[in-house]
Amino acid sequence: MSSFGEWTSVHGLPAFSYTMDQERDPRATWDPILDPPSRRHFVHLGNRRVTLVADNYGRCDLFDEHTGLRWLTRGTGVSSIGDLTTAGSTAERLFGPTFAVVRVADERVSLERTVLCPEGEQPWVLIRLVVRNLTGDPVRLPLTEEWAAHPADVRLISGPVPAEDPGLELEVLGGERTRSGRLDLALELDAGDSTVVDLRYGLLDDDVTGFEDSLRGLAERLPAALAVQAPEAEREVPWHAALLTGGACADGVLGGHTLDQGSCYSFRHGFNGAARDPLQHALPLVYTEPDLALSVLRNTCAWGSPDGDLPYALRPDKSPWTDVFRPSDQNLWALWLAAEYLAATGDVQAFGTEVPYHPVHGASAVSLEENLRRQFRFFADVVGRGEHGHVRILNADWNDMAISRSGVPREEMIERGESVLNSAMAAWVLPRYAAVAERLGDHATGAEARKLGAELRDAVAGEWNGGWFRRAYGPGAVVGEDDLWLEVQPWAILCGAASPEQARALLQTIEMTAGAESPLGPRLNWPVLSGNGAEDSAIWYAINMTLIWAAAEHHPELGWAWWRRMSMLTHAQVYPDVWEGTLSGPDAYLPPESERPGRTWDLAEVGVAMQAYPVANLHAHAQPLLAYLRLLGVEPDASGRLRVGGGASFQSRFLTVSADGTGRLTAAGEVEVVTPSGVLSGTALAW
Repeated sequence: MSSFGEWTSVHGLPAFSYTMDQERDPRATWDPILDPPSRRHFVHLGNRRVTLVADNYGRCDLFDEHTGLRWLTRGTGVSSIGDLTTAGSTAERLFGPTFAVVRVADERVSLERTVLCPEGEQPWVLIRLVVRNLTGDPVRLPLTEEWAAHPADVRLISGPVPAEDPGLELEVLGGERTRSGRLDLALELDAGDSTVVDLRYGLLDDDVTGFEDSLRGLAERLPAALAVQAPEAEREVPWHAALLTGGACADGVLGGHTLDQGSCYSFRHGFNGAARDPLQHALPLVYTEPDLALSVLRNTCAWGSPDGDLPYALRPDKSPWTDVFRPSDQNLWALWLAAEYLAATGDVQAFGTEVPYHPVHGASAVSLEENLRRQFRFFADVVGRGEHGHVRILNADWNDMAISRSGVPREEMIERGESVLNSAMAAWVLPRYAAVAERLGDHATGAEARKLGAELRDAVAGEWNGGWFRRAYGPGAVVGEDDLWLEVQPWAILCGAASPEQARALLQTIEMTAGAESPLGPRLNWPVLSGNGAEDSAIWYAINMTLIWAAAEHHPELGWAWWRRMSMLTHAQVYPDVWEGTLSGPDAYLPPESERPGRTWDLAEVGVAMQAYPVANLHAHAQPLLAYLRLLGVEPDASGRLRVGGGASFQSRFLTVSADGTGRLTAAGEVEVVTPSGVLSGTALAW
């Protein structure tokens, strides 16, 4: 279905066989907008430390975010034996969940090269070379492995610039090691014989994880899924889980792990932002790798200041970046992740451990519980509410462009504007944060959070205009009275501001308007502007996730239909000649009315474009995972319990949900689970 190849299986894991000859096939060419046209198609893979960027030319780059945004290598990683090389357009190329395979052959020998990110936090990759003699005679040939580093640090907006070699080494496993980036070996093979050569490359340490052990660990770690409503989930759920965790990196400055958006933001423009993004990317990890979800929560909380504020983003050197946007929703995501984590794991002890503040503040560390309490205070007292009772918008909410599209002068909107979106989200989040505070013994904060959440829910309920919920307020202006802004609608349903009748009617309205004739999912805005203005109505993973979640209770058939539209399978069916969306993607796709449907946005006039790096955005992997879990009824409730349902299956090392409503949960502490067969409590539950 894709012009680039087809799905297959390698080592018992999902993989994509890339079959296009990019040098001869005109469909290979794509336009990055900010750079010259390219025929390079690539995918990001990784472990909890290093990112492997494998491409259709058989080359591999490495990226490390441990102390800053740094390319360790650029355009390298090649094996050759005699005149046979793994770099080119005619090799067999396969992309796996954490590895890339290239196979080449001539009349004498075949060479299979696998580059694998080992399980764990190793800042290097394993390289396995399998050479086979195809002749009836002995052969003696030189084997070369070469990585020409060309390291580069990413500068804010301007992009990569050359950097000093960070100390990269190449090693024959257990043998010769060099910093030259090249090893030459002599191979002698009898007729029909084969040999295996294992190497590793990167920032080498003494912790060597074997090839087979890593593959076995990977297979055990990835979740499984099966849904008659969406057969592609069987392949896409484990794939998304692998690429999501492959974007994590142990943080050598703030501790924990970062899990930023990636794509153009990190790899092209040089920042980790917004703070909400790692927090929402970690949400599905609560059910697959809860230790990593907690680590991301701690890391992102450490971005902040002692007053509870979270900066919009981190610069390439991990310093706070606060002079562009100051969104009013960031604290809500931290409170949400904390509530989801505690409901699913019962890990009360985690909230007593210390979390640092960003070093620029020179402040003492506090417990995670206290850090979150200060974030709640910042949201309640500093962000605050406006004259209509809604959360102040500041200079952005989730939508960075909401201020400019409001029609209200910028400074007036920043000073007095209100976000119905953030009120609706807060109305859902705050009762669940209240359950966290109450379980930790802070009943006063819990009561205040519940009261504020209820007041915001009532305020949102008053924004129903008979067709949908309004979006925002500015001085003398109402936003979203005559046009539908999608982002607020699912939150109004989820927080209880919409009655069941309103919820069902609203979901149908969305499908008939924003979702009409839109193969990848409902658009952000309706009516849709024509031409370049259609970019305002892009299809966003983050918003369609909440929409699918809202539909799960009130219109599950529509929820499953929207999940399928979000899938990689659908993108490949509708836009087979577009690489983005095949294995990974951006944070949003342009709608069918745009000039580049199925591709992604650009702000070329200010030097920023998702289209300049349209893959490896973690929304493309986190949101389908979380939406799938929500369709199975997996979510925390306002009393701090975890709810689970059924209808399709999901299985990880910690949570199993079966289609018939049975399941199991293994938790670190005491949890209470609302199942189809009743309420259970404990640490190891089966129903």
